Amino acid sequence: MSFLDKVSDAGKGVSGKVQSYSELNNLRRKILYEEERIVEIFADIGKKYYKNQDEDPAVLRALCDDIDTRRRRIKKMRFELNTLRGYKMCPKCDAENSDKYMFCGVCGARLPDVDDEDLTSLEENDYYTESSNQFFHADSNSNF
Repeated sequence: MSFLDKVSDAGKGVSGKVQSYSELNNLRRKILYEEERIVEIFADIGKKYYKNQDEDPAVLRALCDDIDTRRRRIKKMRFELNTLRGYKMCPKCDAENSDKYMFCGVCGARLPDVDDEDLTSLEENDYYTESSNQFFHADSNSNF
């Protein structure tokens, strides 16, 4: 193998890492955008309800459906982000596992796959977001 072949191979490796890093940043940016939009939609729901408590429930339901759609997108993007990093998060115990495994090494639960329907299902606390966790935490157990 000549010197130029080695340089070419090294360049391909660097190019792949830069592309992967770019994909990670794009996913992070998309997740942040979706989280910010969810906060805005929650504010819109509050404003609409405050201004007119007899608001047509269909209007508020449409906003709630938009939030659920965005939450599903975030969940899928987080899965993709973790896959790019080379691991899967356990849905039961939140342990990091290699993306090669089908079951959690800590609790034995089945790890999600990108084609799973579970990946797009939402639990009650899925609306918590990294950037706005304190905002949403206020309505869970606090006394005003």
